[in-house]
Amino acid sequence: MECLRSLAQLQPRAVRLPRRTLCSLALGLTPGTRPVAACGRAAQLLGRRWAAPLYGPRRLPTAGEIHRFRTSDVSQATLASVAPMFTVTKFDKAGKVTSFEKKKTDLYQELGLQARDLRFQHLMSITTRNNRIIMRMEYLKAVITPECLLILDYRNLNLEQWLFRELPSQLAGEGQLVTYPLPFEFRAIEALLQYRINTLQGKLSILQPLILETLEALVDPKHSSIDRSKLHILLQNGKSLSELETDIKIFKESILEILDEEELLEELCLTKWSDPQV
Repeated sequence: MECLRSLAQLQPRAVRLPRRTLCSLALGLTPGTRPVAACGRAAQLLGRRWAAPLYGPRRLPTAGEIHRFRTSDVSQATLASVAPMFTVTKFDKAGKVTSFEKKKTDLYQELGLQARDLRFQHLMSITTRNNRIIMRMEYLKAVITPECLLILDYRNLNLEQWLFRELPSQLAGEGQLVTYPLPFEFRAIEALLQYRINTLQGKLSILQPLILETLEALVDPKHSSIDRSKLHILLQNGKSLSELETDIKIFKESILEILDEEELLEELCLTKWSDPQV
C-alpha cells in the first residue's frame, strides 16, 4: 500500500539542527519504493494507491502555540477497558449502523472470543482469533467479522464525524476504497488503516508549521537575544513531534510485519472459511 509505504519516509531529516532540538522539522510524505510481499488479488488491490482527504475541518495553527496530542482520549479508552459493559457501534456490509451496549461476557460468547482477546493491551495491534480480526490503533478498538465491523467504546473519543458520516458509505462501497471488490473484512481493514494514516498526517500538518515558525522567530536577526518563552514552546512541541514519530514507527512496523508474512495475510481473509471460492 503506497500510503503505508509513504510512512516509511516519515522520518526526521537534518536541517542543521541537532536531533534533540528538532531535526525532524523537514518531515515529508514522499512515496517510498519498498516492494510488498503479498498474495493473490487481495494483495494486488491492497497495493494500490490510497487517496483520501483528512477527515473533518481543521483549525489553523496559531504562532507560539503548544500542541500535545496525548490528552483525554487514551485516558477514556483506559477507563472503558475496566467497565463491565462495551459500548458497541455495529456496521454491516450495506453500511447500516446500530449502536448498543452489551455486557463484555455476552460479547465474548457471541464472538467466540476469550476475555484476554479484547483487552487491547498494545497501542497498535492487528491479530486474528477464531475467524475474527481484532484491531487497536491507539484509542480506536475494533472487531471485524465476515459480516460486520464492531467499533468498541468510541464515546468521548471525537470519532462521531468519521463513524457516522464517512465510514458507513465506505463500507457500502460508495467511497474510494480500492478493496471494495474483495470480501467485507478487507474493506473494513482498509477503512480503519486509512483513518489512522489520515490522523497521523493531520497531527503532522498541525505541528510542522508551528515548529518552523517558532524556529524562524528564534533566528530572526531583528532580535538581539533569544526569547526563552519561544524556546519553551519549541521544547514542548518537540516532545509532541517525538511522540508522533514513535506512533508512526509503531504503526509502520505493525503493517510491515503483516505484509512480510504471507500466512498472516491469508489469516486476514476470514471469508475463505465459509466460501472456498474466495
